Amino acid sequence: MRIREIRAMRGPNYWSIRRHKLIVMTLDLEEYEQKPTNKIDGFLERLKTMFPGMMEHRCSVGTAGGFFQRVEEGTWMGHVIEHIALEIQSLAGMEVGFGRTRGFGEEGVYSVVFSYLEEKAGRYAAKAAVRIAEALSEAKEYDLEEDIQEMREIRERERLGPSTGSIIEEAVSRGMPWLRLNRYSLCQIGYGVNQKRIQATVSSDTSSIGVEVACDKEDTKHLLEQANIPVPKGEIVRSERGLKDAVDYIGYPLVIKPINGNHGRGITINIQNWEEATEALAAAKKISRSVIVEKYIIGDDYRLLVIDYKLIAAAKRTPAHVVGDGKSSIQELIDEINKDPRRGYGHEKVLTMIKVNDMTENILQSEGLTTESILEEGRILNLKDTANLSTGGTATDVTDIVHPENIFMAERIARVIGLNICGIDLMTTDISKPVSETGGTVLEVNAGPGFRMHLAPTEGLPRNVAAPVIDMLYPPGSTARIPIVAITGTNGKTTTTRLIAHMVKMMGHKVGYTTSDGIYIQNHMLDRGDCTGPVSAEFVLKDPTIDFAVLETARGGLLRAGLGFHHCDIAIVTNIAPDHLGIRGINTVEQMARLKGVVPETVLPDGYAILNADDDLVYDMRKNVNCNVALFSMDENNPRIQKHMANNGLSAIYENGFITICKGTWKMRVVKTAHVPLTFGGKARFMIQNVLPATLTGYIRGFDLRDIKVALESFIPSASQTPGRLNLFKFKDFDVLLDYAHNAAGMEALGKFIENLDGKPKVGIIAGIGDRRDEDNMGMGKMAAEMFDEIIIRQDKHLRGQTEEQLIALLMEGIKQHDQDIPVKICKSEKEAITFAIENAKPGSLITMCSDVVPDALKLVQDFKEKEAQELY
Repeated sequence: MRIREIRAMRGPNYWSIRRHKLIVMTLDLEEYEQKPTNKIDGFLERLKTMFPGMMEHRCSVGTAGGFFQRVEEGTWMGHVIEHIALEIQSLAGMEVGFGRTRGFGEEGVYSVVFSYLEEKAGRYAAKAAVRIAEALSEAKEYDLEEDIQEMREIRERERLGPSTGSIIEEAVSRGMPWLRLNRYSLCQIGYGVNQKRIQATVSSDTSSIGVEVACDKEDTKHLLEQANIPVPKGEIVRSERGLKDAVDYIGYPLVIKPINGNHGRGITINIQNWEEATEALAAAKKISRSVIVEKYIIGDDYRLLVIDYKLIAAAKRTPAHVVGDGKSSIQELIDEINKDPRRGYGHEKVLTMIKVNDMTENILQSEGLTTESILEEGRILNLKDTANLSTGGTATDVTDIVHPENIFMAERIARVIGLNICGIDLMTTDISKPVSETGGTVLEVNAGPGFRMHLAPTEGLPRNVAAPVIDMLYPPGSTARIPIVAITGTNGKTTTTRLIAHMVKMMGHKVGYTTSDGIYIQNHMLDRGDCTGPVSAEFVLKDPTIDFAVLETARGGLLRAGLGFHHCDIAIVTNIAPDHLGIRGINTVEQMARLKGVVPETVLPDGYAILNADDDLVYDMRKNVNCNVALFSMDENNPRIQKHMANNGLSAIYENGFITICKGTWKMRVVKTAHVPLTFGGKARFMIQNVLPATLTGYIRGFDLRDIKVALESFIPSASQTPGRLNLFKFKDFDVLLDYAHNAAGMEALGKFIENLDGKPKVGIIAGIGDRRDEDNMGMGKMAAEMFDEIIIRQDKHLRGQTEEQLIALLMEGIKQHDQDIPVKICKSEKEAITFAIENAKPGSLITMCSDVVPDALKLVQDFKEKEAQELY
């Protein structure tokens, strides 16, 4: 078997609107296409032996063991690989369950689709599942545990930590969008100007000075002492001489810790003599140059969590420990504890497995023990100096018994340090009594405190500590979203996008938009090229200066990774025509419609899907949306429009020379089409079709009709405003028209437009396109012969898998089908073709250039225009 391609969906996609995280593997079964599972001796038995848990895979049968039944009856290997990929992820601690396998459009080639939690683990699972299936088929030994462990490690490297993850989950539960900004824990909640950032449990609203103070234990202690908050007696030291002075001043027992440490690193507690003190100093200095020496306080370790300066949760923390039974060695006791199903690798479960490390070995050595020593019955032995959950400790929720004086103290400490999210470590014998009575002290104040002990304590009530964080970041009345308008379809997307962005900008918004030309933030181009995919959409949504997004959304990005956003407010589908077929499993125009239909299906319930009522495939999309529907049509008598109006629906129509909004049966004429420059005096009917949904968008957003009219009248088609979209250059003796028409529907619309233009002869510059079907390129040639009196064939800059000779031959075949005698010139490049056409232009002629690299073509034509102007003047 051969894997052709592995893609990761990260947003709504062709395979699922709700399940965003999907691996899509294009798999060629090769000889296994002729080997269904019931034809491979012993396959089912080996599969059951390796994966007994697959009994729970119901498959299409719908009952336990359903998948095994399918295997017994005979199913194809792509289907088996889908289930293996799901099962091995689950075995690695990532519970996933959605999958499907469908034909790709070629014999023996399939799209194997399955869900993932961590993308890299999902990609690994795809490859491993193929290896496993081949091993099972050939009855070869296979080390499954190696794959499982590798995926566990990938998961731990890639996943958000439990604290960050809980905040993101809370945001998602409230319908807030989010983006991960790096491979660690930096995340963005919300879009544009309404975004907030979190990193672990530090937010963009958290004081950087507060974080700096909390990270410097000397400064923290100094501020707390000044505020009459009890802290341990201690000194800052940097050498053994300083340590000796501190020991003499403070006295044993001691705790020594680095001044800039976290997660318990470099801390040694209950130091009883000079030898232990010097060893602890060395351990602490590995973490930071300066070291704190404090009096070791006897009591229990408590963590008080303060969010938005209010105490939210409290937990009693207990270090990892074992209790002797008089029979088992310390290692055996540890192994028994690690069998607890709540303990796992890293952060995969609520508790972490206990590992014997240097800290453990030092503790054992100080007690005269080894891991093989047998503890007497009932003896409790701490295995760590700290009570962190990450080192195997446990936590008990005590929120409800914290004394009010201690609550007041904790909330005051947060103000003193200046942290709106902090964890306060307190040592006391009884948290239900004031520390002034128990002699307790504040050990540390932590910026970015872990939430895990509160979210899932070993004992006691779990606390949703993420909710107060979101409440703080987004108080009542605020929003995380900005308006998003998404435009898709075959033709007209870029012009519609630019027109809407222009309209929205005129209403005072700071707009970010994406097109096939580039990414624009407040009309500044920040990236050039085809920027209609999810990465470009995220670029705009990450920008903190914009308050409105208009996103052209094309087929390529949808197939590559899904949408770059999960929901939009308005989605426009301009039209669906045969284009880009035969690529990545999209072989029919109906499949293309299903793909582009993803966009309107993401509209929020109170938003609008704006659909072309003149296009059967687009009109049918209304059946799958969960939002309001508005229609547009070039024909006010379209029965679909009439029915929609009768049902009090919202629509936009072209009637009696006007762009008109219809609310129910009431008509509101916005502007005379001849006054809209984009329509070239009403001659460019396909441009009118772009104006209609743009006008509807403005109306839905609440723009005044007069403002919409001004926006439409002030949007001037030009090389800068609408590059490659009907850019007309008038030379002294001839005209040049440059357009991005690149498919049959676009060429047909262009042909109708140039019929209304003066100019004879009409010369067309065309090119074949490598990622189109042969019949599409032949059709383009035939259509060009119908439109033009002379044809220049240029080489496309991007051949996309075809040769120049193949593309020229296909175009010529189409041209000759219509006219055997039409003059045809072949040029090696677009530059050569344009140069030839302009330098040999006949007086009165119209040269029409169908360009794929618009910026280069525009510059060349503009250079010729400037040269002519210099010669004339």
